[in-house]
Amino acid sequence: MTTQSPPLPTALDKPARITIRRTAKTGGRVKIPRSVRRAAGPIGLVLLWFLTSATGVLPESVLASPVDVLNQAVELTRNGELPSAIAASGRRAATGFLIGATIALSLSLLAGLFRLGEDVIDSSMGMLRAIPWVGLIPLFIVWFGIDETPKIALVALGVTYPLYFNIYGGIRSTDSQLVEAARMMGLGRLGLIKYVILPSALPGALVGLRYALSTAWLALVFAEQVNADAGLGYLMSNAQQYFRTDVIVLCLVVYALLGLACDFAVRILSRRLLTWRANFEGEA
Repeated sequence: MTTQSPPLPTALDKPARITIRRTAKTGGRVKIPRSVRRAAGPIGLVLLWFLTSATGVLPESVLASPVDVLNQAVELTRNGELPSAIAASGRRAATGFLIGATIALSLSLLAGLFRLGEDVIDSSMGMLRAIPWVGLIPLFIVWFGIDETPKIALVALGVTYPLYFNIYGGIRSTDSQLVEAARMMGLGRLGLIKYVILPSALPGALVGLRYALSTAWLALVFAEQVNADAGLGYLMSNAQQYFRTDVIVLCLVVYALLGLACDFAVRILSRRLLTWRANFEGEA
């Protein structure tokens, strides 16, 4: 009498065993969504701020409580001061950003695509970057007066540097093998720029865009301290004279939220524009 040996495992049996192991390994864990984890830090800081204010550890003369800041936000929104201030600051930031982005894009393309442009522009930009752009406020006041022009110029200057260096670096870091392959396929200079160099520089340009937007709001904080008659900086200057820390904190929070909204928009734009990169990496 012959004994029948058990059937050998086939390739179809392996995924089932792997799935069971993974399920058993992660079955006892509670997976916290990433959005909750990212929000835990800011929420924890606000709770700590509230507790220290409520218990008197943090006096109101030093920093207003979150409840006072929230009440002030409701009051200023109701009487229209906060929306008009946000609109005025937004116009300055948008105008300065467009000017700075245009300058940065033009200079980075000239320096990145042409050897003569690199020799003339890049060394000058490296030298100018060492000058603190906040320290140029007195000079801007001498040149442009105390109206809107120096504020917009400061924002434009703050935007230009991070955008220029990231776009220029992205162009210069294009894979030489891709360039050689494109030339072998018969692409001319314009085709090489359009289909190889600029797509390769796009990730760096988007990183520079994130830095430039955050720098634009940072520059605006300094710019609106110079004789502003409207905007968030104007509210902060008035609040400083009367020691209103609730209004000062409210304006800083609005600055931060506006910067966060711009950063979120760039993240969405990056996902849409770099879908080809994600697909390529997935296939690789």
